[in-house]
Amino acid sequence: MSEASPTTAAAAASDDDALLDKARAFSAALLEGVLLDTGEPALEHAAGTCAILQTIGADRATRACAYLSQAASQLAKPDEQLSKAFGPELARLARENLGLVELLRAARRGDAQHGHQELMRRLLLAFSSDLRVVLLRLASRLQSLRHYAVTGVTPDAELTQESLQVYAPLANRLGLWQIKWELEDLAFRWAEPQAWARITEWLARRASQREALIAQASAQLEAALRSHGIAARISGRSKHAYSIWRKMQGKSLRLEDVMDLLALRVIVERVEQCYATLSVVHELWTPLDAEFDDYIARPKPNGYQSLHTVVRGPRELPIEIQIRTEAMHAHAERGVAAHWAYKEAGTQGYKGVSAASRYDAQIALARQLLALRRELAEQGAAATPFDDHVYVLTPEARIIELQTGATPVDFAYALHTELGHRCRGARIDGALLPLNTVLRSGQTVEIVAAKQGGPSRDWLNPELGFIHSARARAKVRAWFNAQALAQTQAAGRAAVEKLLQREGRSGMSLQELAVGLGLRSPEQLFERAGGEALPLRQIEQFLRGAPAAPDTPELRAGRAHQPGGVLVVGVDSLLTQLARCCKPAPPDPIVGFVTRGKGVSVHRKSCPNARNLQQQHAERVIAVSWGDGGDDIYPVDIAVEAADRQGLLRDISEVFSKAKINVIGVHTQSRDELAHMLFTVELRGLERLPTALDMLREVPGVRRASRR
Repeated sequence: MSEASPTTAAAAASDDDALLDKARAFSAALLEGVLLDTGEPALEHAAGTCAILQTIGADRATRACAYLSQAASQLAKPDEQLSKAFGPELARLARENLGLVELLRAARRGDAQHGHQELMRRLLLAFSSDLRVVLLRLASRLQSLRHYAVTGVTPDAELTQESLQVYAPLANRLGLWQIKWELEDLAFRWAEPQAWARITEWLARRASQREALIAQASAQLEAALRSHGIAARISGRSKHAYSIWRKMQGKSLRLEDVMDLLALRVIVERVEQCYATLSVVHELWTPLDAEFDDYIARPKPNGYQSLHTVVRGPRELPIEIQIRTEAMHAHAERGVAAHWAYKEAGTQGYKGVSAASRYDAQIALARQLLALRRELAEQGAAATPFDDHVYVLTPEARIIELQTGATPVDFAYALHTELGHRCRGARIDGALLPLNTVLRSGQTVEIVAAKQGGPSRDWLNPELGFIHSARARAKVRAWFNAQALAQTQAAGRAAVEKLLQREGRSGMSLQELAVGLGLRSPEQLFERAGGEALPLRQIEQFLRGAPAAPDTPELRAGRAHQPGGVLVVGVDSLLTQLARCCKPAPPDPIVGFVTRGKGVSVHRKSCPNARNLQQQHAERVIAVSWGDGGDDIYPVDIAVEAADRQGLLRDISEVFSKAKINVIGVHTQSRDELAHMLFTVELRGLERLPTALDMLREVPGVRRASRR
């Protein structure tokens, strides 16, 4: 890949400076005198964060956002104002960063382990939107720790542990070595103050001695490499305090026994020169057994590549030697930012990922973050609230959070309802697999969708395992319910229009007809007619002008037994109907209400509609009582609330079957992982109802079962 010309590079640098100057000037007035929760002046914090981002090669938008994120909290309409001044991309980035700060603040509530898990979860989901948001959070945390170190203020223990347990491992996974070690050393200062003081004092006393030894070893190695025709850049370094302490803890060593306190880094041009350099090093000094690692052939999970060996150098003191190429060093020092910027034909930024492919890098890094989350979860002794979730990737490297046990169908509905409806197949990590395949964290899922169509009824069969989440199941049911409703309304419309044509009333307003029959709209009329809840004969009688019941019914002597087992007192030959709102059944206390044109509607006395009618139209209330209904059957509604799960509907259906109760209608809806189910059953009386309700309450997951 050709390099940019000096003129182009200068223009880009000028653009960077102009944008940063504009962001700094815009924020300065807003942040004057503003202090953060850490006690830092907001403007100073923004400047420090911007400087850290520059060291890892972050783009100009990310660096400018270090200022704009702080300024956004002081604006009345941040989206509108930032978009107008800096464009929609920077406004979105600032908004997402500010939003993540608030979410992370909320995540810290509760115990530390769960708080860290929630923080990691939020960072993962933020990464799915834009990796730069996570880079901003890492740089901001490092700047806060630097502030505490300069001012001598001790941060909260929670912030210190969070830095060690979440932020530093995250920086490591992203390959941001410089940020990682500084986060660790600064947090270690307050997490283990005595150990930190002892190690830093010990290192300080031997600083001049170490520098002399490193200079001597560098000179010897440089001469040896030159004699073999290998051009190399050699630098010395000292081990960081936190890494020394970790090695002491992990191997139960005394401070004096830590062998690799001195280290040399050798940078060469090509991979084959790394191994040639290793050979020269082992010829020059004696290698220590079991102290060699080949991270070129077997890179670390974050993509780090290098050869590591420990030898006995000058004065027989142990020295760690790291050997790597320029590309490996760029990735080791600056991580993902360097990887995306370092593009050279035929070069790999880290094992298996082409440096020219930003997409592949995004996928690889997303999987590293998912691996880090699993590691954090495994470190906790107790289960966390997120152990029942998996994180899978879209082809664009967006992270989607799903429940454990989720399938590609759940994934499709999580992305978009219409995509779920049209889902026909799924490629998981490139392989076409069945739709009932259980997904695992880190997999990349691509949905194969039809141009049109709907879900399969098989998806609702819990035995087939196509759907795990209640949310997806509810969407599938809603689709079928909508289809059934449309078919019912179409059949009802055809029947009503045919009746109107036969009666010579084709020009009649459908709204007028619906209101005349006591309904809200023509759609409700069609639904009732199509579902046979409203007999066509009743519509026909209305069209022919059947007389309405008088406002004050004339009560005549006698008792008439009406169909359905209802005995109406004092009224002869009036039609009766059981109210659909409360579905009375013997021996419910009942009350009658004389309707206009539809006879007597019989309600349970406890029915809210009946009470309202008695208050508003007391003159229409009529006394009714149950007669000898013989074998009459009455519909009864039973409401069940339960934790949604596979097999719930089957288990409840078995209860009705054992109780020999016929179910004639089922309506289910899922909200917030709860299933709300309404069963319409047929009973000759209510004597068997209490037993059936008790049996329902014993079904696992059922929280409430009652007559509605």
